[in-house]
Amino acid sequence: MSTQLFARKPPEWVVRDIKTNPLKKVLSRWNLTTMGVGAIIGAGIFVMTGLAAREYAGPALAISFVIAGLGCSFAALCYAEFASIYPVEGSAYSYSYATIGELFAWIIGWDLILEYSMAASTVAVGWSGYFGKLLGLLHIHLPLWLTNDLHTARALLTEASANGTISTLQQNYSSLAIPEVFGLPLAVNLPAIIIALVVTAIITIGVKETAGTNLWLVAIKVSVVLFVIIAGIFFIDTANWSPFIPARGLNGDGVMAFGFAGIAAGAAYIFFAYIGFDAVATQAAESENPTKDLPFAIIASLVICTVLYIAISLVVTGMVNYTLLDKAAPVAAAFMGRGLNFAVWIISIAAVAGLTSVLLVMTMGQTRILMAMSKDGLLPAKIFGYVHPKLKTPSRSSILIGTLIALVAGFTPIDTIAKLVNIGTLLAFVLVCISVWRLRHTQPDLPRPFRVRALPLVAILGIVFNFGMMLSLEWENWLRLLIWLFIGLLVYFIYSRKHSVLRKHLADASERS
Repeated sequence: MSTQLFARKPPEWVVRDIKTNPLKKVLSRWNLTTMGVGAIIGAGIFVMTGLAAREYAGPALAISFVIAGLGCSFAALCYAEFASIYPVEGSAYSYSYATIGELFAWIIGWDLILEYSMAASTVAVGWSGYFGKLLGLLHIHLPLWLTNDLHTARALLTEASANGTISTLQQNYSSLAIPEVFGLPLAVNLPAIIIALVVTAIITIGVKETAGTNLWLVAIKVSVVLFVIIAGIFFIDTANWSPFIPARGLNGDGVMAFGFAGIAAGAAYIFFAYIGFDAVATQAAESENPTKDLPFAIIASLVICTVLYIAISLVVTGMVNYTLLDKAAPVAAAFMGRGLNFAVWIISIAAVAGLTSVLLVMTMGQTRILMAMSKDGLLPAKIFGYVHPKLKTPSRSSILIGTLIALVAGFTPIDTIAKLVNIGTLLAFVLVCISVWRLRHTQPDLPRPFRVRALPLVAILGIVFNFGMMLSLEWENWLRLLIWLFIGLLVYFIYSRKHSVLRKHLADASERS
């Protein structure tokens, strides 16, 4: 039994999966690259820069972005080599299955289910918030109970009452009343549900349509990011960069920060702005030339976004002193402070477009991972492995996952679901670095269209950087991860182990021998 738990998927099975792939191969190198950029650039670039600079690193936030980018780069190189060897859907799950065995593959697959679904739900809630701001600019306001979950709606009312800002809150909503249905209070984030269902419809219709939609959305938000950088350069006051690395001391929340320790803490915080480049690997089965295009897209999307992140952090901290940066909307506030109110429109539109593209890629990536797991028998194939005969998409899986994402986004506070994302992503990065290093030793002669130079050093640095950031997270994150993994192990031993295609193959081979 222990041997079967750690049995690895044979290389010839991977070749068979590639040849029998039922999905359309329609994604070009640049389709994949824009998907990577679309998954990475979201609200983070418009929100995280303010809090990270003000509370952790000061103007040296640019260095924090370099450090976080390096940590992701090491993992990205390992992803790129794996993607060139195993160009199949499933990302880190498929890589782990081929190198460190079924049980570990299940653990990372189960972890990725949590990462992608919760990330998509978080993005849907974030999209709703920016959409509400955009409607507000048009003087259109929705009721409080129709744009927030019950917990968030009550928290907003409680905070406004305590601070005496009810009148300000009333300006943002057409009504603050929370209705009751059968004696129970009702509040739902309807815009979040709607955008999740719209995205579900798009990815169900076809991957080519998804890629086309994503291309336009990425074009919009990258154009706006470039606008912010270029326009902001003319309003930079270099005095705001002095001192570039503030002295070690207490930040606004009374926590020790700044200095080089603050730069490191800022890197751990803004690392989450990079989440998404690994979603490119989930599209391997739909890539026209995966062995060459996947490594290119993974690395190119990460490099592009890192450069943009560094540039925009320098512009924002140059326009406004880091101690005065707005935590919620630093980029928009920086331009408003200079009297450029029209920029709020542009930035709000970019945020809505940006979050839509993130939601597209995350939701689609989730369905491809589930499809890979069902193909191996670890999940029910009738649901997660079904491919629509005409659309050539995993339609049943897309509809099921999209509906669940919509429900979570509609009824759960954003901070609760966001906390479930971070640690899972870092764990995936660590396991990929371990797996690609192990594969070099176990199968050194395996063809590698993309080969990482100095792999031991790259893998070790990837493990150290990403596991170090895992250790910086609060213990509650570890507890949530352990609870989710415990549930996953129950599912594995009750269902997946019994239905494993590889396990049945090994049992049949043992009987024949």
